[in-house]
Amino acid sequence: MTDPKRAAETQRLVRKLINFRNVMRDDGVSTIDYVEQLTFLLFLKMAHERENRGLNPERILPDSPAWKDRGWSELVRNDGADLEKAYQELLNDLGTQRGTLGVIFRKAENKIKDPAKLKRLVQDYIGKEQWSQQGTDVNGDAYEALLQAGAEDTKTGAGQYFTPRALVDAMVDCVQPTPEDSITDPAAGTGGFLLAARAYIGRKAEEKGGSLTPEQHKHLHGGGIWGNELVNGTARLAAMNLLLHGIGKHNGPELITVGDSLAQPPVKRATLVLANPPFGRKSSITVFNEEGKANREEISYNRRDFWATTTNKQLNFLQHIASLMEINGRAAVVLPDNVLFEGGAGETIRKRLLRNYDLHTMLRLPTGIFYAGGVKANVLFFERRTVSTDEWRTQKLWVYDFRTGQRFTLKQKPLTRAHLDDFVTCYKPGEDRTTRAETERFKAFTLEELLARDKVNLDITWMRDSGLDDADSLAPPEVIAAEIVEDLQAALSEFAAIADSLGGGVKEQELPAE
Repeated sequence: MTDPKRAAETQRLVRKLINFRNVMRDDGVSTIDYVEQLTFLLFLKMAHERENRGLNPERILPDSPAWKDRGWSELVRNDGADLEKAYQELLNDLGTQRGTLGVIFRKAENKIKDPAKLKRLVQDYIGKEQWSQQGTDVNGDAYEALLQAGAEDTKTGAGQYFTPRALVDAMVDCVQPTPEDSITDPAAGTGGFLLAARAYIGRKAEEKGGSLTPEQHKHLHGGGIWGNELVNGTARLAAMNLLLHGIGKHNGPELITVGDSLAQPPVKRATLVLANPPFGRKSSITVFNEEGKANREEISYNRRDFWATTTNKQLNFLQHIASLMEINGRAAVVLPDNVLFEGGAGETIRKRLLRNYDLHTMLRLPTGIFYAGGVKANVLFFERRTVSTDEWRTQKLWVYDFRTGQRFTLKQKPLTRAHLDDFVTCYKPGEDRTTRAETERFKAFTLEELLARDKVNLDITWMRDSGLDDADSLAPPEVIAAEIVEDLQAALSEFAAIADSLGGGVKEQELPAE
């Protein structure tokens, strides 16, 4: 149950910071860029507070003569152009540091070009709060609320780094993280899965009337929870998100690494993997020819631990996640429909997954729940078992159809945790799967049935949408219109992929003048 005082204080901080976000938006600063600037300033202010507290002062910034009188105090004592210069130099110098400092400040830029507004943010909005005294719950909740606001700023495309909280919570409730787990997300985004797993562990400890032992706390906060993110800007948000929730240390090792997760085999394995890899079928890079023109080149990863070589990004993430798992480890991963039916490498990968892993549950998701339009996705739940030459580890796949007859939108009808209650009940977390029972939406398919399907196609449906037959039960026009837009976007993405594979491209058509 949420503490009313904590909720009220969180709302106060969010309102205060959102108000200034509206001012910055008028200057062309997007919400997610604003949150990034808050990340830098909050870190600097909290470092200043910890260094100057009466009991047990702690130095967070580099401890050398060159850093004397640097940090937050630089921003307080400067104005105008001097403030702009001091701020950018501070960002540059901190970006060269190792560990969490480097992750948060690497390639950081000042995007608040009006020094008067920067000064106002420093003095009135960040400077007047004692952030270190707020506690990790309030600071973390407020920061997450700002990240959510950034996701809703559709013009920036930031929503691709966010998974609906209701879905995250349901997935975590099903896999039941424990204090002994090592938990990772190879496409961490802003760290939502990692934080939800940690929150679940803490909540269960409290329900049992206790708390984590010092050993468990040290394990989870000192490297037992970690992730990787491709984009520097998003990685810094994830690192700060974890930090504000009490995970990791300001001057400790980086818990969010930056780079391409698919580029090499994992150096560290996990007992629990939670992930929603980025949507988009092709892995590619941008290269420039001698004339300076940019071209997209597809990437296929030649890894010895992969079962097949492909340019399909989601199939590669599925292989990478399988490789990330410890023996007896478990995973819950959001993947698009094409992973279920694509031939060639896709068929090979699905067969190896069924043979070497126990793919026991699949949740078919409805459209309209992701910020990226036109996405048809599923959650795959699977466990790693010891490899056997004569026995397939998957014996039965349970499929829950949460797509047929379900319509959601981000605004008019958003997905809530209650919408997923029936799925979690059918899943029976922590119970023997032999006790599961079929329902209208929940069906079991044997290994023999799966292998008999053409190309081991796991795109399984059996329900019919009654709304297609009954005009009175159709969704409201605005919902239907949103679904049409999503379907068209999905179709356009598919055609773009085909055009790219043929060496062409999709060019924008010039509209006739009105």
